[in-house]
Amino acid sequence: MTGTGPAADVVDQATRRGLTVATAESLTAGMVAASLADVPGASAVLQGGVIAYQNSVKQNLLDVDAGLLSSAGAVDPRVAAAMADGARAAFSADIGVATTGVAGPSAHDGKPVGTVFTAISTPSGTATFEHHFVGDRDAIRSASRDAVLVELLEALIGGTNNRRG
Repeated sequence: MTGTGPAADVVDQATRRGLTVATAESLTAGMVAASLADVPGASAVLQGGVIAYQNSVKQNLLDVDAGLLSSAGAVDPRVAAAMADGARAAFSADIGVATTGVAGPSAHDGKPVGTVFTAISTPSGTATFEHHFVGDRDAIRSASRDAVLVELLEALIGGTNNRRG
């Protein structure tokens, strides 16, 4: 590992494995993709990303089911999984990453501030993670970015080496 943070380690690990990454971000609004792009050599890894703040974007660009969005709301582990799957498909990437949650200042769809779901989509399946962060809006968004980068790094280190055909 490069030792300069999770984004650099993600780029290093993905480059070594010849894997590409795409992002779908709601509450982080591009922070994950920007962190990856800040790393020299990211162009070998980062396919692209979607800032999916609105449900219509989640539905129309990432193929998240309208019924799921209507019944569960945007802050839901199944929505995070569908977003990650949608990013992977939309960008023909090996790995899709997603963030959705409530950064504040007020609750959203009955979910308290700090509730965040992240997801990592690989050819072998999609994993979701639930977080409950504390702090102001900036702290919650930064914690969400950092968490999903660590989850992505763990997926890469865990041997995600199957490229999509």
